[in-house]
Amino acid sequence: MEQGGFRDGPQDRAQHGPQDGAQDRAQDGPSLAERFEEQRGHLRAVAYRMLGSLSEAEDAVQETWLRLSRSDTAEVRNLAGWLTTVVGRVCLDLLRSRGSRREDPLEGHLPDPVIGPDGAADPEQQALLADSVGLAMLVVLDTLAPAERLAFVLHDLFAVTFEEIAPIVGRAPAATRQLASRARRRVRGSVPVAVSDPVRHREVVSAFQAAARGGDFEALLAVLDPDVVLRADTGALGLGGGLVRGARAVAAQALTFQRFAHFAHRISVNGRAGFLTVPEGKVFSVMSFTVVEGRITSIEVLADPERLAALGLPPLDELFPSE
Repeated sequence: MEQGGFRDGPQDRAQHGPQDGAQDRAQDGPSLAERFEEQRGHLRAVAYRMLGSLSEAEDAVQETWLRLSRSDTAEVRNLAGWLTTVVGRVCLDLLRSRGSRREDPLEGHLPDPVIGPDGAADPEQQALLADSVGLAMLVVLDTLAPAERLAFVLHDLFAVTFEEIAPIVGRAPAATRQLASRARRRVRGSVPVAVSDPVRHREVVSAFQAAARGGDFEALLAVLDPDVVLRADTGALGLGGGLVRGARAVAAQALTFQRFAHFAHRISVNGRAGFLTVPEGKVFSVMSFTVVEGRITSIEVLADPERLAALGLPPLDELFPSE
């Protein structure tokens, strides 16, 4: 089988994972398992951008290991590139399967956030969020056709050539280029370029939170872009979930939940300052923000109890070490 231009040999030898084997295949250097582990962070980053789900990304990485362990890699010249295209193919299959299972899988759904302490530089999170992909971009990526998403993610975010992507999507390189071009237009038209200064981002979202706590409608309007969009995924709670557009409507929504603002703690959400709301020690919601030219252009709120529980958040004293 060919995987995006990198040779993939017979798949006739199964292993359960890097911890269980492939040592016998080592010769003069790192074992196959060790070489795979060197690429794990990169593969998780690709899968997360493709799927928007941390658990599915882990599944895709494990499936990539299984395919590697069953393959003859003697003629693979570039293992990192080979693995990138394999995990891309796995994710493409998962996206297509997702679409066939549910008629509208995206309605009211937000991607999984990557959460850590405010300002922390966790190496694993840094690898996952190397280009600071935010939830707002992941929301737009969720609207793309699977092949468009693959072409855009692999080419624009990970510099894989169209010649290597084409066999994965079953298109010619020129047609694959068009897939990425359509996706790129959608992303650029929907996701403004966010402020690159994390300090400025933190100042703006802190001003929003202070205004929400104080019930100051005018102060909220001052930090919200006139066309701001709020997306909320509340699951079975039904607490006003969905889409809210416009500064006045979003400010009014913030005041509706003013009582929860007093329980909001600043954390890192996808590499930027956000908030985790924890009333009486129970996680209630995660908020992320996109800031452009000193104004908030989008807010994502995940308040689905089942999904929050599945995120596997660190202990609260690790998330809020200074409190």
